Amino acid sequence: MEQDGSHSEGAEAVFRVLAHGGKSRLLWAYRRLPPVRAAADLGYSLVASHRPFFSRLTRWLIGPGIRRPSYLITRWVYLRLLGIIFLIAFASFGVQWKGLIGERGILPAGKLMEAVAGALGPQRYTAYPTLLWLAPGDESIGLLTLAGALLSCLLILDFAPGPILLLLWGAYLSLMTVSGDFLEFQWDILLLETAFLSAFFAPWKLLPGLHRDTRPPPAALWLLRFLLFRLMFASGVVKLASGDPTWWGLSALRVHYETQPLPTAIGWYAHQLPAAFQRFSAAVMFVIELGLPFLIFLPRRLRLLAFSGFCLLQLAIALTGNYCFFNLLTMTLCLLLLDDTLLARFFPPGMRAQSEAPRALGWRVFMRTPVIALLFVAILPLEIMALSRCARRSFPWPETLRAAERAVFPFRTVGSYGLFARMTPERNEIVVEGSKDGERWEAYEFKWKPGDLHRAPGWVQPHQPRLDWQMWFAALGTVRDNPWFQNFMVRLLQGSQDVLVLLEKNPFPAGPPRYVRALLYRYRFTDAAQRHSEGTWWRREARGIYCPPVSLRSP
Repeated sequence: MEQDGSHSEGAEAVFRVLAHGGKSRLLWAYRRLPPVRAAADLGYSLVASHRPFFSRLTRWLIGPGIRRPSYLITRWVYLRLLGIIFLIAFASFGVQWKGLIGERGILPAGKLMEAVAGALGPQRYTAYPTLLWLAPGDESIGLLTLAGALLSCLLILDFAPGPILLLLWGAYLSLMTVSGDFLEFQWDILLLETAFLSAFFAPWKLLPGLHRDTRPPPAALWLLRFLLFRLMFASGVVKLASGDPTWWGLSALRVHYETQPLPTAIGWYAHQLPAAFQRFSAAVMFVIELGLPFLIFLPRRLRLLAFSGFCLLQLAIALTGNYCFFNLLTMTLCLLLLDDTLLARFFPPGMRAQSEAPRALGWRVFMRTPVIALLFVAILPLEIMALSRCARRSFPWPETLRAAERAVFPFRTVGSYGLFARMTPERNEIVVEGSKDGERWEAYEFKWKPGDLHRAPGWVQPHQPRLDWQMWFAALGTVRDNPWFQNFMVRLLQGSQDVLVLLEKNPFPAGPPRYVRALLYRYRFTDAAQRHSEGTWWRREARGIYCPPVSLRSP
């Protein structure tokens, strides 16, 4: 009964109660739209006539509490983890950039920027967005990397999360733009897209704190969950859409542990498992990647099932292969499937009380609402376009959307995901050698990629040795397909210390060799018997010359 003495019943009474809670549009639709009224009345009568069943179903799907879910603790933990991931990313790149893109590195960023400026003129600022246009040079790259690490620490300390995330996005994008092949992995793009969307999910206060936070915008939370959906679902679809017989036959994992870029010692043991178990593992993986993503948009306990499956898969990937911060970033996104009801039990009572306190909306929420609504409308079609590409089919998208996609592409705000669409059937490894006289050759040893047959596959994540990773890609093609590899050989002949520190062993400490060459080998895991008798993790056979002997004095 209302204060004026009027009363209502059935579906209308439900909508009246919801209207008092701020959802008056539902009551308006019920009163003004006959189809909505008919559907609501039918649904109410169905539930009313089977109350015990629907009561049990509600408790099973949502849990004992049916209060409006809160995401204050969830957001607090999520942003701290995102800050840690950014710190890892900047620190990892910070110890490598001189050898990769420095003035004496493999792909000098300065030369790239000079070429782009000469070719594009003023258009370079939108085609190659980077803060380094303000002051190109190695000193600026070092300062930008350091600034990114410091901003990451501020995010961890909960200082101005919203603005800090936009600054982190700009700093990492600036480095990615000038780093070419070395900073263009799917997880780099995923980190940028996550940061951009999270800036609208985070509080825009100098020192937020749980007791001062307002509720996260639902639209921003939905976009981040849709990003997780795209990431997981696309990972399964691309494998089937590629037509790869090893994925369709569930035999891909039999070779994956051996042929992935940087396996771990646990990957060696996983490779020894029976073929039937490998097929079962592949089937479970497809269930997780193709089935569980749809639970992201369902009630709490089904989301918890998706969270558990996704995290289990990411842990299995992290144990058997080195994928830098990718697994940690994916599990951090999975955290957004949990609300405070599930997380609060792991926190002190004081934090739980702060998260449950009533919230005033505040002026910042009203200012952000139209911005987030515009973001939602603008970016969602582009995300759907990106998701459609995983099916490897051409869709007749309007030219306006295609133009918008081309315009935002340099800013890496909408990525296409899906690793290992086709399984690499063999593992080829490049062994780089140098010589003083052209007769006696000595091998350079890399820090993490396979080389020495007796060295166990290492554990390097969350750090990513980007030169070692690129060597895996280079072995999939020819030396002509990889101009960066040619530059790498030149730097070895020049004895560039910035490049040599990226290697484990320099066989020419007194001075650079006169010649360098690259040989191609096929590497395979040993079996348990050979591992026990010889102590080797790998066996190899020569495949030929990858790059013939070259010298700085060569034509």
